[in-house]
Amino acid sequence: MNMTFKAMLAALLLSVSLGLSSSVLAQEIAPINVNTADAELLAELPGIGPSRADAIIEERETNGAFESAADLERVSGIGSATVDRMRDQVTFE
Repeated sequence: MNMTFKAMLAALLLSVSLGLSSSVLAQEIAPINVNTADAELLAELPGIGPSRADAIIEERETNGAFESAADLERVSGIGSATVDRMRDQVTFE
């Protein structure tokens, strides 16, 4: 009887755990606006660290706003592979 209770408790804990993790995974993360974001937020993008985040800000201040993901290739050190990794995580509005 004691083993049955432990098995049921373990199953309950597992199902609760899985339910919580799936709801966290289901939450959508808002895209980052590369034309208004600060360096700290830009650095969260895949392939972008602090130095590239600073370079993005310098590029947009010098040459104007980005209109598309492809425009990010204007920044030294950001190529098409990096742009492809972040394409769904950025916005330009």
